[in-house]
Amino acid sequence: MSQFLEFLPNLLRGALTTLWLTIGAGLVCVAISLSFGIARTSRHRAIAWSANIYVEFFRGTSVLVQMFWIFFALPLFGIFIEPLTAGILALGLNTGAYGAEIVRGAVQAVPRDQIEAAVALNYSRWQRLRHVVLPQALLIMLPPMGNLGIDCVKISATVSLITIADLAFEANMFRASTGQNMTPFLAILVVYYVYSTAIARGVLGLERRLAKYRL
Repeated sequence: MSQFLEFLPNLLRGALTTLWLTIGAGLVCVAISLSFGIARTSRHRAIAWSANIYVEFFRGTSVLVQMFWIFFALPLFGIFIEPLTAGILALGLNTGAYGAEIVRGAVQAVPRDQIEAAVALNYSRWQRLRHVVLPQALLIMLPPMGNLGIDCVKISATVSLITIADLAFEANMFRASTGQNMTPFLAILVVYYVYSTAIARGVLGLERRLAKYRL
């Protein structure tokens, strides 16, 4: 127990790093999900096709390989990215590809007659998207986006492989220095559970707030 208490500040710093990593990756994921998800529904083939290439590439390749490319391969071309930024980009780009499909499905699930009614009212495409489509699509996409956020928390442990001292990295350091296995991994199990539960509760609360837009 004394060894664990001595190492506790390191674990807490790792937990904070994981938190910031997840928040940063989540923001990237949301931005990409909305932009590319909506782009996939575009009537312009070039836009929809370009968005489709991005989605299929990042869904079809491993997040770990993507992370290694960003951190280890890009410097070969003179592009140097700090470890934390590389981790945020890799997680955000990967989960954003899945999120784009969630957004596309949610947008296309909005009843067609409501969109036609908005057209009859002379709404522009942006007005239809803002006032008719997105308020309803948000309710549809929130649960799967919440699950994607939880997945982002769990796969964030992969960033320890590019020298980021996150929660998994600090737990491995504790295990290597003390020979204990159960204590550090039980600790990070609890932290990952707390983070995942917080996301699930937050999404549920947001879903209830947005329920007033349901038609």
